[in-house]
Amino acid sequence: MSIKKIRISAEGLEELQKRLEYLKNVRRQEVAQQLKEARSFGDLSENAEYDEAKNEQARLEAEIAKVEDQINNAEVVSDEDLTNDEIGVGSFVKLHDLEFDEILDIQIVGYTEADPEHGKISEDAPIGVAALKKHVGDILEVEAPMGVIKMEVLEISK
Repeated sequence: MSIKKIRISAEGLEELQKRLEYLKNVRRQEVAQQLKEARSFGDLSENAEYDEAKNEQARLEAEIAKVEDQINNAEVVSDEDLTNDEIGVGSFVKLHDLEFDEILDIQIVGYTEADPEHGKISEDAPIGVAALKKHVGDILEVEAPMGVIKMEVLEISK
């Protein structure tokens, strides 16, 4: 079974590593303290606080495993891998929405870094899929719930 590599920027990998460090060194301590306090309430068979703390511990360990997996499968995309000629993961793109006559400034990123509110669009999102490998002047056709949205690529930078 081959594991899919996660394309990510160096900054995105650093954020994942910081997240993992926080989860292991801070959250584990907090959850351990919750468990210790819950145990002090007595009979564990009827202790809702203990059950909740155990559930929180399980959620935390699952999140730690997920972040570790993302880090282990990360493929860092550097500026050297990008060009100003073709859209790739990491590219900054200026698009012209032809229907609404609006300009959108986005960055195409791996899914772990996606943050649409801040213009970071996943390569797996409809706009990301439509944008990859396009060039300045190309028209993207993005499948959306309200129909196909057409956008022109105005600019590509790294």
